[in-house]
Amino acid sequence: MSERNVRGGELATCSADPTTGFERDGCCGTHPDDRGRHELCAVMTDEFLRFSKEQGNDLVTPRPEFQFPGLEPGDRWCLCLGRWLEALDATRTERLPETTVPPVVLEATNEAVLDSVELETLEAHAYET
Repeated sequence: MSERNVRGGELATCSADPTTGFERDGCCGTHPDDRGRHELCAVMTDEFLRFSKEQGNDLVTPRPEFQFPGLEPGDRWCLCLGRWLEALDATRTERLPETTVPPVVLEATNEAVLDSVELETLEAHAYET
């Protein structure tokens, strides 16, 4: 059975360039070995990439040994759910710019995230094409 997105439809591809997902198949699927829960498809912003690096997770520097090309603003990526929530919390508690929370591609975000984030919150941060 195919995985579903937060809107209940078939899970769309997040990105094939760069190729994302825990299994590097382009999709933000669930996987029993994925402790980071790379289930949320987000569009990278400069502010988020800086924030993530400050938190000790450098998403800009390529890491070929992990099939990681390094990201730049505008790239779509299956993001760790916890990091997205951390950015959301930081915009509220530290008054960081709203663009610190990268926009969410709802059609490519796994419905599994709904156990941690309300749909309304995701919709408030939806990527507008």
